[in-house]
Amino acid sequence: MSDVTQANLEALEVGQTAFVERTFDEAAVRAFAELSGDFNPVHLDADFAATTRFGRPIVHGLLTASLISTVVGTRLPGLGSIYVSQSLRFRAPVHVGDTVRAEAEVTEVQRQRRRVVLSTRCLVGDKVVITGEAVMWVPPATEEE
Repeated sequence: MSDVTQANLEALEVGQTAFVERTFDEAAVRAFAELSGDFNPVHLDADFAATTRFGRPIVHGLLTASLISTVVGTRLPGLGSIYVSQSLRFRAPVHVGDTVRAEAEVTEVQRQRRRVVLSTRCLVGDKVVITGEAVMWVPPATEEE
């Protein structure tokens, strides 16, 4: 993966941002269903999904939210950081074939506790589909030998 960064608490500042984008196709949704065991037909069966308020298959909410994990774990704060918590609010569906942009913005740096708080959200185009907040622990820098 390109654009990955090593977590560095000392370099973090309020207002920093990062993002990742991904298009979720049927294969990704099927793979997530296999891994998670969530075979809800609203995700996997076009005929069933057509009878719901969504009208067509939707991507699992947690598959969509996994992009937040990607951005905080590989970009900001980056490699080596560990989730402490993540809140999520699902605001709109993501349909199979949609491109999702996950964004994170540093809102607080707690240097004593080695934590960073980030505002998180996922969008499809201009539409916000998930909002939340992540708290990440950032490890100390390792000394180079």
